[in-house]
Amino acid sequence: MKNLSLVALFTIILTTSVPGMAVAQEADNAEPQIQVVDAPEDEAIAARIRNILAAIGELETVSITVESGVVTLSGEVANLNEARSLVAIAERTEGVVHVRNNLTERLEVGARLQPLTQKFQELGNTTLQLLPLLLIALAVVVLFWFIGGWASNRSGWLQRMGMSELASLLGRRVIRLAITIIGLIIALEILNATALFSAVLGVAGVFGIAVGFAFRNIVENYLAGILLSARNPFAIGDVIEIGEFTGSVVRLTSRDTVLMTLDGNHLRIPNSVIITSSMTNFSLNPLRRFDFNVDITPDTDLSDARQLARQTLTQMKGILSDPGPQCLIHELGASTVILRVLGWVDQRETDVLKARSEAIRLTKQAFDDAAIEMPEPTYRLLFESGLPELPAVTEVPEEPGAQARSGPEEPAAGEIDVSADHTIDKQVAEELRSSDEQNLLKK
Repeated sequence: MKNLSLVALFTIILTTSVPGMAVAQEADNAEPQIQVVDAPEDEAIAARIRNILAAIGELETVSITVESGVVTLSGEVANLNEARSLVAIAERTEGVVHVRNNLTERLEVGARLQPLTQKFQELGNTTLQLLPLLLIALAVVVLFWFIGGWASNRSGWLQRMGMSELASLLGRRVIRLAITIIGLIIALEILNATALFSAVLGVAGVFGIAVGFAFRNIVENYLAGILLSARNPFAIGDVIEIGEFTGSVVRLTSRDTVLMTLDGNHLRIPNSVIITSSMTNFSLNPLRRFDFNVDITPDTDLSDARQLARQTLTQMKGILSDPGPQCLIHELGASTVILRVLGWVDQRETDVLKARSEAIRLTKQAFDDAAIEMPEPTYRLLFESGLPELPAVTEVPEEPGAQARSGPEEPAAGEIDVSADHTIDKQVAEELRSSDEQNLLKK
């Protein structure tokens, strides 16, 4: 008991005699305090920011006040970007606790145009300094452009290599463009602007892809024109058939092929359609065959009918004997037999349409003279109540001289006109004479 009293008394004496010990223990439990050593005064902060603004030289209208480390910015600035830049500068200044932004944007027209005017002045000064180099670079580009034109005009060796006119024209343009681009690169190197050329190439690549998609059909027609001029599948005046279109070739351009139809109209077909479609050229081979069908009754002697048709065409003017005409049994029906008659003509001397027309007429006349009947359509009628009564037929007496009025006598087989028709050829020649449009076909 006595010992406990002594310990308590010692503790009380110790705490009362050393009063700073309890405060130190409480301070150890609290958070550490921020100590500011040699912190700049408000005037020093304001002076520092003003010096920075003076160095910038564009913010003289800004007012700066500092109180207890709080910076207040007021005044007018050209735009919000300058206001944000000024606030950032003030925040990075030593001793600044907080920045209060009271800046406003100038809305006067003169204030807005002043920076632009200054930039134009700087650009003008820079241009004057670079003017000698610009003139040298321009002279280099013009020189290489003339060199490219000279080289492209003396590229006849392209056609001597077997290239078509359109392909050689494309080659000349490529040569001129390549030489001009070389001059442009040299000019940019003189101006130390090769990075600009790389950027231009990148933009040109993207632009070229966009233009390629937009003008895909035009490019296809141009390339198809090069292939057609190189292959020469037809010449001027050739009669060709492409799909449902038939006509005589007038010209081949870089985009389309012009035909004159058999009725005298101009028809333009894109080259890409011609290069990808089936085409029939009726003029490459001067010999051409025509055919037509004849219906006869089944009880007719087929051998005699075929022989008569061949003899009729053999005696006809314009029909070739080698290869000679033919008559084939085409189809056998329930009440008719169909014969197919074929004949060959030389298109240089005989018109195929005229020859076919006269062959049909002469064959019918020969069959009529030989009493070979051509059956008419047969119809079967069914009546539910039996056959109706038909009215009596009264014979009409034949008037005298009726046979005399039957019409003029048809010309003989040797007197018919089957000569070649040059009407479309004359119109094509007139079109070529009167038009200056580009023509890649040789006249």
